[in-house]
Amino acid sequence: MTAAAAIPDSVDTAPATTGRQWTMLIVLTFVYVLNFLDRQLLSILAKPIQDTLHITDGQLGLIGGLYFAFFYCFIAIPVGWLADRTNRVSILSLACAIWSGATIACGLAATYPQLVAARMTVGFGEAGGVPPSYALITDTFPPGRRGMAFGIFNLGPPIGAALGIAFGATIAALFHWRDAFVVIGGIGIVTAILIKLMISEPKRGATDTSIDAAIAEAAIATAPARAPFWGTLGMFVTHPVLMLASLGSGATQFVTYGLGNFAVLFLMREKGMVLGDVALWYALVVLIGMGGGMLACGRVIDHFTRRSRTAYAMAPAISLAIAMPFYVGFVWAPSWQLALVLLTVTNFFNYFYLSASVALVQDEVKPNQRVLSGALLLLVMNFIGLGLGPTFVGWLSDTLKAQGYEHTLQLALYAITPFYLIAIILFLALARILRAERKVAA
Repeated sequence: MTAAAAIPDSVDTAPATTGRQWTMLIVLTFVYVLNFLDRQLLSILAKPIQDTLHITDGQLGLIGGLYFAFFYCFIAIPVGWLADRTNRVSILSLACAIWSGATIACGLAATYPQLVAARMTVGFGEAGGVPPSYALITDTFPPGRRGMAFGIFNLGPPIGAALGIAFGATIAALFHWRDAFVVIGGIGIVTAILIKLMISEPKRGATDTSIDAAIAEAAIATAPARAPFWGTLGMFVTHPVLMLASLGSGATQFVTYGLGNFAVLFLMREKGMVLGDVALWYALVVLIGMGGGMLACGRVIDHFTRRSRTAYAMAPAISLAIAMPFYVGFVWAPSWQLALVLLTVTNFFNYFYLSASVALVQDEVKPNQRVLSGALLLLVMNFIGLGLGPTFVGWLSDTLKAQGYEHTLQLALYAITPFYLIAIILFLALARILRAERKVAA
């Protein structure tokens, strides 16, 4: 039996949030900001890194995609298993220290292999960042508030990317790209210490009792204190709701990471932007577009899932259908000014899937399966999106260049457009299953 089996299709009310909950959420969001900021520095500083280390688009795609994702995705599974059995706050603190130290090492890399090793270590550390945070938020905020909480938490990527663009590009323009890695990695190490000082471990399943105390307590009492690894893994891969949410998110991330890892390089190479333009205007586009979408999605999810869980799937499907033509327009745009306007709208609608999928997966499983289930969600969607998206774009750009084509990065970005359609189809299939479950429950 899943946790969702004990949860009604709608939640009409939810208790007000407290200071302790807000403190937890703010700290976790700041850690996620650093998580994504460290991850995005490579793509933000792609041009000067290419000039210094003499690497190709394909090599850049591999280091930002497959090499990074290999550790980030697969290490998340044992980390999730461990966090479900130990202190999740301690796991998060240690992970932050590891990826921050590795970020400093990126700035010290003198060769491409050294940069590869440092980036893979960043992926190793970041694997322990998001899954424990998902579970900590779920055990701090009750249903009816989780969409809002995950919406705020998922501001980490746009804020992290925007800060990375603004400060990373500014530091690189004034000093050197290496200095940006060293400074931001140092901030992360200090943050790793503060995590342990500012937040405490909540009781597993604590907020589930806000729905139905008797049912939730019975579910926790009958479940093993430590969910078996293989049992949770088997449950996840055979659960159509969990797998469709993961695959739909993965297809979406094929576009978002394929674009995100090459957006700055594309804007500088094809649209004529310079680092000074990037530091200001592209940072604002990411913050307003992606950040606004994250906040809007959280409110949409909380509002409509109180009536029907189908909104977990329909919100991403509709938003991606809106985003697709604006994405094509961004790639086509003849000037960087028009491209940024179109990219702002694209980013707003590109990320509705994230809060929806995370909240659905966390609601669907038992309290003692949440970290591992969150890690499995990240494994599927990030291996497809983070691992293969940038790798494909870089490989195709190099391949087309070898064949004598011009504007190869632009052509490669056009080529990932069909993944919008794949993601929409998968989310519509998920909506159909959720709708059928609602009819059966009624």
